[in-house]
Amino acid sequence: MFDTIQKQLGAQAEYLLGFNTPKIAKQRLHLPGPDFVDRIFGPSDRNNRVLGNLQRLFNSGRLAGTGYVSILPVDQGIEHSGGASFAKNPDYFDGENIVKLAIEGGCNAVASTYGVLGSVARKYAHKIPFLLKFNHSELLTYPNKADQILYGTMKQAADMGCAAVGATIYFGSPESGRQIVEVSQAFALAHELGLATVLWCYLRNNAFKVKGTRRQGHGLPHGRGPHRPGKPPGRHDPGGHHQAEAPGEQRRLRSPPDRQLDLRQVRQTHLHRPLQRSSHRPLPLPGGQLLHGPRRPHQLRRRIQGRRGP
Repeated sequence: MFDTIQKQLGAQAEYLLGFNTPKIAKQRLHLPGPDFVDRIFGPSDRNNRVLGNLQRLFNSGRLAGTGYVSILPVDQGIEHSGGASFAKNPDYFDGENIVKLAIEGGCNAVASTYGVLGSVARKYAHKIPFLLKFNHSELLTYPNKADQILYGTMKQAADMGCAAVGATIYFGSPESGRQIVEVSQAFALAHELGLATVLWCYLRNNAFKVKGTRRQGHGLPHGRGPHRPGKPPGRHDPGGHHQAEAPGEQRRLRSPPDRQLDLRQVRQTHLHRPLQRSSHRPLPLPGGQLLHGPRRPHQLRRRIQGRRGP
């Protein structure tokens, strides 16, 4: 086998295979192994139910006991619409076939939406670990925005028998602050219920640059920044961020004389100005709503009236 690899690499074989001076020594890495949950997650603050579900994940499928994990993720039905995702293979409009594919492929778990997993939970939740992805983006809003919306609660995930929940955060997007708060609250509740958690991380900001080349935010139309449709944020764009540049290419950014403000005036303005939120950015959900779902006004009133003073 090694000889075959060397032949395929040709003249680069020695350069690629003979490397033995890494920046970080192998002994300093936390490598996969049969004891991965005990060695890596055991010393953490995760409760025993979370550790049990993690062990179930690592001990399922064809990679069981190796410390490696292979998960089949299929949430494109919400992200990109069912037609765009499954029209070429209509069998997968039926969510059961997604779960069957994960089982036949020997996956450690299947990750999908609340609708897909909930529709087959009684039949398959005990046969393969379920990983519920509880937030999703959507591409119907125009112009597109890099945002993730909550589609379910942690109690719903626990009730259907999930072993874990997962979420996406678009770091660098205008909505990332709200996403971080929402996902942090949801993960804390998931751990209380004994669920393991998985975080998918993506960069979404057209202002990022590497060596002078703009890195287009994946999922945003080319040339449209998240602040002003049709015009990426630039040096003199008052509504956008200044573009970050690679070391050695940074420029000093100066404001025109007519836009220079006294620093104390700027601080006072920001300190006394109320928080501004656009209409499409809801406030983070309280922890109770993530766990139990939204409460109606009469339920909240009954809870408040039932409380006793100190």
